[in-house]
Amino acid sequence: MDAPLYLRPRVDPPLAALLADRPFLHSLVDALGSPLHVLLPEAVAENTARFRSVFRRHHLAGRVYFAHKANRSSALVRRLAAEDPAAVGVDVASLEELKHALGCGFTGDRIMATGPKDAAFLWLAARVGATVNLDSPGELERLSGLVRSHGLGRVAVLVRLSGFESADGHGGAGTRIVSRRSRFGTPVRDTQALLSALERNADAVEFTGAAYHLDTTGVEEKARALEQCVLFLDQCRARGLAPRALDVGGGFGVGYVAEAGEWERWTTALTEAVLGVRPPLTWRGHGYGLRNEGGTVRGAAALYPAYRPTAGPGYLDELLSLPAPALGRSSATLLLEHLHDLYIEPGRSLVDQCGLSLARVLDVRPADTDSGHHLVRLGMNAGDMSLEEHGVLVDPVLLPRGEAAAGDEAPAGVYLTGNLCLEGDLITRRLVFLPRLPQEGDLLAFANTAGYAMDFHAHHAQRQPIARTVAVERQGDSWRWCPDEDYWPITPLGGTTA
Repeated sequence: MDAPLYLRPRVDPPLAALLADRPFLHSLVDALGSPLHVLLPEAVAENTARFRSVFRRHHLAGRVYFAHKANRSSALVRRLAAEDPAAVGVDVASLEELKHALGCGFTGDRIMATGPKDAAFLWLAARVGATVNLDSPGELERLSGLVRSHGLGRVAVLVRLSGFESADGHGGAGTRIVSRRSRFGTPVRDTQALLSALERNADAVEFTGAAYHLDTTGVEEKARALEQCVLFLDQCRARGLAPRALDVGGGFGVGYVAEAGEWERWTTALTEAVLGVRPPLTWRGHGYGLRNEGGTVRGAAALYPAYRPTAGPGYLDELLSLPAPALGRSSATLLLEHLHDLYIEPGRSLVDQCGLSLARVLDVRPADTDSGHHLVRLGMNAGDMSLEEHGVLVDPVLLPRGEAAAGDEAPAGVYLTGNLCLEGDLITRRLVFLPRLPQEGDLLAFANTAGYAMDFHAHHAQRQPIARTVAVERQGDSWRWCPDEDYWPITPLGGTTA
């Protein structure tokens, strides 16, 4: 067998302590079934505090809005609702998320309504006093019509912008840089019509600022968008409007893999495997977007950068410290000079290290007759734990039911398959190396799945049950747990004592 290529997960406290308690995790799965999601509500509060410390470091006012779409949990939203109302809000992208946030304790003035909006979503957002993040002049007109026809009060709105362009001081005269296209937001070149619509509907909406959300990890591109938004808000003030906030969205990232070297070795090996100079690393030679064309690698790897030395609050700090490309001053300085509050909408990064997903090993058998690899069938499917669906590659942690037999402690290469009767139901398309071959009854724990991987693709295919979710909390030397829907941010935690 080839030398193992690990992608071992980054695991911080308290998630590390939870993973270390094998008997507790096995008891949860024995009682509640496989798959099972386990959440740490206190960890989301700690992450919020880390983001808030970046605000303080740069002397900025504003609010952290949790992007609810990252996880449907009630426990996480209720825990955030208990935080400082002036500092923490929730970003909802559907009518049901809005209703859920209200039911979890958020008042309307702490809610940001984003995403595609139908009339019911707009009406309820306006009725409860949420801030509406508008994508277009048409959405503004629809909201204004609802406000007038139903006799509602003025609604606070932000306008989302896209299509940012700027001159590149390093690329020579006439060089233009354009941000990647987005189906959300109004292109900057069309803002005059947007400004006219804001002025025309001033009786129905209160214009409070601008927003952007770029689908990129590039901090320079985000700093360019921030600067363009500040310049747009200057235009607004020149026309008598009074904006006071800038929403830079999310996309601050998470580091999933613990070691940079492991990530670099694996991605290099993937390229070599696609070229055919080493054995395949994946089921049926899947290339994750790479392909071999006449001995040359083509395409782009559709992978999340799983090792990230700077992510989450650190990424926000980097963005705020970066000089604006045209004005030259840091992004934080621009916000301070213009007296703008900062809004952010972290999703994945706010639930970093907040949970894990457990699956029982159901069956282990050889993958074929000569590779030495095995197929490991789990009590979950690809919809229950969708890290790979989001391009995230990271190894699970093996939690044995008992002690390994003598001679069994040797690395094993396995493909993880799901419980659906479908060839494509693969938990991992890549060959995963574990410290030993799993046995029936063992558990695999997928760490750090609270951001998008737990329930974003969950379904009842073939009548398989959707994973249950529990909230846990450390109390002394033991853990307490309760069903996610029974958690409230009070002490002690409800439910069963381990």
